[in-house]
Amino acid sequence: MAFGSFEGKGSGTHTVSEINMVPLIDVMLVLLVIFIITAPLLAHSIKINMPQVAAEQIEEEPKTVDLAIDAGGALFWDEKPVNIDDLPNRFKSIAGTKPQPEIRIRADQNTRYETLAKVMASARRSGMTRIGFVTTPPSSGAAAETPGTPAPSAR
Repeated sequence: MAFGSFEGKGSGTHTVSEINMVPLIDVMLVLLVIFIITAPLLAHSIKINMPQVAAEQIEEEPKTVDLAIDAGGALFWDEKPVNIDDLPNRFKSIAGTKPQPEIRIRADQNTRYETLAKVMASARRSGMTRIGFVTTPPSSGAAAETPGTPAPSAR
C-alpha cells in the first residue's frame, strides 16, 4: 500500500513505512472480551461439600534387621550369634509387625549357597516380604584387574 506525501514536489511518490496497528488492536480487544466473559465464571464456580476424612499417620521408616552369614555358615542376627533352627521363630515374631521390618542379608562371598537358600526359604515361609542383599561395589582397581566373564556368542 503506497501513500503519497505532500512534502515533495508532487512529481514523485514514495512509500511511507509504518506499522499497521489495527490488527494488533483487534486481537487485543478480542482477548479483552474473552477475559471479561470468563472472569465471572471462575469466581462463581459450583460449591461442593467434600467429605471429611481423618488422615492416617505417615508410615515411619521400617526397622531393619541385619542378618550376617560368614564363610563358615555361622549366622548373626543384628551382630548376635544365632542358630539356623531359631530363624523361623525370629522371622515369625517380626513378620506380623506393621510396618514389616526389612531383612538385610550380608553374606560372605564364600558362603555356601545351601545356607543362603535355607535362610531365604525360612524367611519366605514365615511371611517376610522385605528381604534384601547388602553388597559392596568393587574398587576401581580391582574391577580393572579382574577380567569379566565373556558374554555367550549369539548364534
